[in-house]
Amino acid sequence: MNSLIDRRLNGRNKSAVNRERFLRRYKDQIRKAVHGMIRDRSIQDMDQGGEINLPARDISEPTFRHGAGGDRELVHPGNREFAKGDTFDRPQGGQGEGGSEPGEGESVDQFTFSLSRAEFLNLFFEDLELPHLARNQLGEVSQKKWQRAGYTTTGSPSMLSISRTLKSSLARRVALSVKARADLEDAEEALAKAKSANAPAADIRALEQTVEECRERLARVPFLDDLDLRYRNRVSVAIPMARAVMFCLMDVSGSMDEGKKDLAKRFFTLLYLFLSRKYEHVDLVFIRHTDNAEEVDEQTFFYDPKSGGTIVLSALELMREILEKRYPPSAWNVYAAQASDGDSFGADAGKSARFLAEHLLPSTRYFAYIEIPDSQEARKSSLWAEYEQKLEPHFVMRRICDRGEIFPVFHDLFKKETA
Repeated sequence: MNSLIDRRLNGRNKSAVNRERFLRRYKDQIRKAVHGMIRDRSIQDMDQGGEINLPARDISEPTFRHGAGGDRELVHPGNREFAKGDTFDRPQGGQGEGGSEPGEGESVDQFTFSLSRAEFLNLFFEDLELPHLARNQLGEVSQKKWQRAGYTTTGSPSMLSISRTLKSSLARRVALSVKARADLEDAEEALAKAKSANAPAADIRALEQTVEECRERLARVPFLDDLDLRYRNRVSVAIPMARAVMFCLMDVSGSMDEGKKDLAKRFFTLLYLFLSRKYEHVDLVFIRHTDNAEEVDEQTFFYDPKSGGTIVLSALELMREILEKRYPPSAWNVYAAQASDGDSFGADAGKSARFLAEHLLPSTRYFAYIEIPDSQEARKSSLWAEYEQKLEPHFVMRRICDRGEIFPVFHDLFKKETA
């Protein structure tokens, strides 16, 4: 039987097999630590791997130890004072000599583990997906899926098909032994006739030799040969999906200070990484607005320090124009995420809510509004109050006040749909 031995170097002091086993065994603890890394990272380093700390008690495993008490007879190597069978008094314990003053407070032993970029992103986004994605018109968007593709003569030992291998072995043995069995039957029949006819001893010995040779030929046909091995084969196939576009609308007006903009950019960074990691081809449209809206590229959207007044309606109108020109809802799954502090003046909040309900929500699969208030105790903005009256199943609203709330909100918005 052939077997494949992977002799690729894993790097100094590392083992790929042990690493994969560790990730699989402590997946929940590692995922929890990964989710906590977002609050301490800069936007540029959001998608990088790194070291995570796991409490030692979370990865401890049960072990066998000698229990206290009982009769034990043992002599340690190097002992010069006692022999087997000697008895001595149990020590009563004494006053230990500490090296320093005892500490105060509580602490937890930490275990440090390093994650690569791919491992980090896989753990971060594995249970998320775009909601309500429908196949209205097949395009370039696809997902990879592993499916059965028959059997192959080479593969990993773990994929060996026992039943298929035995069937191949039986077919080969039958095919190779047909002539040998026929020759054996003829030789045995000739030997029986010779013995019944009292043929000369030399003839009988010659026939016995022929019978023995036929049996040896049958014995040389192996029960299992390398040609019989059959492995279950799996191939990665692309599943066609509908075309999708994500609109990212961000308020960069004067009321959005650096802290609020940082929270909004962190949310959109997660959204960008999620879409680029989970789906091969999803169009992203970046729109930022003050008192007027503009479509920008990724670099400008995340790093350009523009500021000004606030008119939310301008961003929604620009989104509608882009939809009509480039992304007709009949051929595209339209998604949108809007981030703002909701600080809208005058009648802008009411106009924006009506425009959203009349022109955008009927064309979108999913619309998420993220509001970034000054604090947890801050009252709801005028834009939130107007949007709240237009709620629909595919329109959701959430608030984010600090970094620790970003991933829970993001996970809640894009969690996988259950059947």
